[in-house]
Amino acid sequence: MEIKRNLFKVIIQHLKAKEITVVTGARQVGKTTLIREVQKVIEAQGWKTLYLNLDYEPDLKYLESQELFIRKIKLEFGNSFGYIFIDEIQRKNNAGLFLKGLFDKTLPVKFVVTGSGSMELKANIHESLAGRKRIFELSPVSFDEFVDFKTDYKYTSNFLQFYSIESEKTYQFLSEYMNFGGYPRIVTEVLQKEKVYLMNEIFNSYIFKDVTYLLNINRPEAYKKMLILLGWQTGMPLNYSNLANDSGISVTTVKKYLWFLDNTFITKEIKPFYRNKRKEITKASVVYFNDLGFRNFLLNRFDSFNSNDDGMTFENFVFNQLNKFKISTMQSEIHYWRTTSQAEVDFVLKIRDSIIPIEVKYSHLKTTSLTRSFSSFLEKYQPSNAIIVNISLSETKKVNNSLVEFIPFFKLPFVLNRICNNG
Repeated sequence: MEIKRNLFKVIIQHLKAKEITVVTGARQVGKTTLIREVQKVIEAQGWKTLYLNLDYEPDLKYLESQELFIRKIKLEFGNSFGYIFIDEIQRKNNAGLFLKGLFDKTLPVKFVVTGSGSMELKANIHESLAGRKRIFELSPVSFDEFVDFKTDYKYTSNFLQFYSIESEKTYQFLSEYMNFGGYPRIVTEVLQKEKVYLMNEIFNSYIFKDVTYLLNINRPEAYKKMLILLGWQTGMPLNYSNLANDSGISVTTVKKYLWFLDNTFITKEIKPFYRNKRKEITKASVVYFNDLGFRNFLLNRFDSFNSNDDGMTFENFVFNQLNKFKISTMQSEIHYWRTTSQAEVDFVLKIRDSIIPIEVKYSHLKTTSLTRSFSSFLEKYQPSNAIIVNISLSETKKVNNSLVEFIPFFKLPFVLNRICNNG
C-alpha cells in the first residue's frame, strides 16, 4: 500500500493553472511516486500524458534541443492538449532556460516537473522561470501521514480523537517515527534490518549523486564529517570556527556546505529573533534536520535509538512540524531566542506581525509552571499567544496579556492553524 501524501490534492488543484508545476524536495521523499499518481488521475479523465525520467538516458535525449522536444510533443499529442511530466529535471543543463523557451511558445501543454534540491543549484529554475512556475516542496512523510498509513487510513478525518483516545498507541507511533523518520521506503518497510539497509542506500545516494557528482565537492569525507558534527550539535548555536577546525575545512567552506545542505533539503538553518541587537546574540545560526532517521543514521543509532533519552530529537520533531506549517502558509518565519544573559526560548514563530514563543518539553508535564526564560520573554514582548509543547498535558493559563497553551505534540498543527486563521 502506497502512502497517501497531503501534497497530492494540492498538485491536482494546481493542474488548472497555466504556470509550470514544480515539485521539489530531497532524494527519496516520494516525488516520482507522487507525480505518477497524479498522472494516473489525469489519464483516467481521458487526457493524454507524456512521462520522461531524466535519470533514464533514452528519455534525456528528447531534451537535447527545444526543436526535438516539440517534435516529440507533436508525435505524442498531435493537436490535442496534453500533460508533460518530467522527473529529475536537474539532470538537464540549463533546464530553467529550456523550459522558459517552451513555456513562452504557449504550446497546448501543461508541464509538471520534479527535481531534488540540486535543481536549485544547477538549473537556475528561480531566475529563468520567474512568473512562470509555482514551486511545491515535498517533505519526508509527516507524523500525521505516518500515523494515517500505520492505521490503514481509518482515522483520516479524526486524528485529534484518535490521538486523544489512543494515547498509548500515539506515543508508540511517536517513538517509532522519532527513531526511523519519514522517508517513504523506510516507513513502508517492516523489517528493521531492511530499514537500516535502505537508509544506508539513501545516504550513499545523496553523497555520491548530489554531493560528489552534482555539487562537484571533491572531499566528500569532510562533508560527511561536518554532517555528523551537525547531528551532535542539533538545536545548538553553531560556532563556525570550531566546526571548521573539527571538520578540517575553512570557515568559508563550512558556510558553503551549510548552504548546500539547506538547498538539498537535508538541514534547515534558522536565525535568532531579536529586537535589541546590543543585548541579544544576533549571529549564530541553529540547525535542524529535515528527517529524524537521517540524523539518527549519522549518529550511528538508527536501529538502536531510545527516544526516551533524547529531548533534542523531540525538539527537532517539533521544528519539522513548524517548518511544514511555514511551507504551507508561506507567511511565517521560524527563529530561536537567546540573550547574552543566557535566557532562551526554543522557537519564536513570526506570523505576519505577530510572534508566538514556543517551548519544547519532552515529558508528561503535570503542572503549568513556566521557566524563568519563558516568563522573561513573555514579560519583554507581551505576545498574544504562547505555546508549551509536551507529551500529554493540555491546559491553558493567562500570563498578563499572553494566553499560554500547554499542548500535546499532536495538537501543534491544529493550534497553529487556529491562531493563524484567527489573525
